[in-house]
Amino acid sequence: MISVKKFSATWCGPCKTLKPIFEEVKQAISGVQFEEYDVDSQHEIASKYNIRSVPTVIIEKDGKEVQRFAGVSSKIAYINAINESL
Repeated sequence: MISVKKFSATWCGPCKTLKPIFEEVKQAISGVQFEEYDVDSQHEIASKYNIRSVPTVIIEKDGKEVQRFAGVSSKIAYINAINESL
């Protein structure tokens, strides 16, 4: 099982830039679990994943981290990373 976790904050400018990109990635790939977390209201899970900057996107396969993106990347970068994990 592949899961993609996005950590962001409402006050974060780059997070606002990532939002439509992340939505396009969600539409482009099926069979993958997408999760979104606000680091301010869900700080316990952000701490568990050692989130030090936002936005951060983590790709997990079978519960183990296989890739981490800090900052905003391109739609194709996320899609390629997810496809490599399948």
